[in-house]
Amino acid sequence: MQVLIYHQDAAQWREVLAKRLPEAEFHLGAEHGNPQVDYLVAWKPPVTLLEEQRGLRGIVNLGAGVDALLNNPALPREIPIVKLRDAGMGELIGDYVRYGVLHFQRDFDRYQRQQRSRTWREVTVVDKAEWGIGILGLGAIGTRVAQMLAADGYPVHGWSRSPKQLEGIVCHHGTAGLDALLGQVMTLVTLLPDTPATRQLIDRDTLARLPAGASLINPGRGTLIDEAALFNALGSGDADDDAHLRGALLDAFPQEPLPAYSPLWRHPRILITPHMAGPTPIGAAADQVAEALGRLSRGEAIETIDPSAGY
Repeated sequence: MQVLIYHQDAAQWREVLAKRLPEAEFHLGAEHGNPQVDYLVAWKPPVTLLEEQRGLRGIVNLGAGVDALLNNPALPREIPIVKLRDAGMGELIGDYVRYGVLHFQRDFDRYQRQQRSRTWREVTVVDKAEWGIGILGLGAIGTRVAQMLAADGYPVHGWSRSPKQLEGIVCHHGTAGLDALLGQVMTLVTLLPDTPATRQLIDRDTLARLPAGASLINPGRGTLIDEAALFNALGSGDADDDAHLRGALLDAFPQEPLPAYSPLWRHPRILITPHMAGPTPIGAAADQVAEALGRLSRGEAIETIDPSAGY
């Protein structure tokens, strides 16, 4: 089995995968001049790399998000594509979301504003049992995040394209389900894939249907949010009475790194992190990659990406 690895930490990936698949021969990928291989293990491979690989039998995507790969014009459409499913990322993203929920539920955003004005005043705490949380996207990661928050005592509502049943989670689906969810949550968490159906789903109408004073957390895809609508919902400054949306914690953006000129950096109600909510734990991920390569090489059944759906 000949495998090409394209990743900024390709050497580390080769080391951990070679221990799991000693019978395979691994190569470190470059933009040009790669040997012909059977399988590609990659994160955001360039067009030139895909163009030169004429005999690929499968691709393993080194992450949960596949939008960059599916949007690559050189991607061969007839071969199976496997992506990482949770692989430890769910726990990390769950902790990120927990931080964001507590930031707003326990009023740390208001205390930050009080600090800037040198005001000493305790804010009345809203009990977590009254702080509904909405999780948009109930894949492996979204499900894990929803379960973590429900275990913490929050009422959790989940939304997916098709019906799902999860113990302890109020599940919604479809347009009517999204409308029902939005009116019941104080924090909305976006963990949807980037597809034509989800791009700018968080628009003016969606944000307006949230209760006044709600918050937004996006550790998912940057394309989910209509930036102009977000600014409008957040208001212009520090005062509580000029904003429908209380604040936002954003980890993903349409253009990354986020340009220095972006107004998102300067808005007092926005917290920005550099796409770090769910780094891939290489050990657990390598187990999944090795299993996927083994199944693909043996012709065994494996869950693959549906390019038409985008995930």
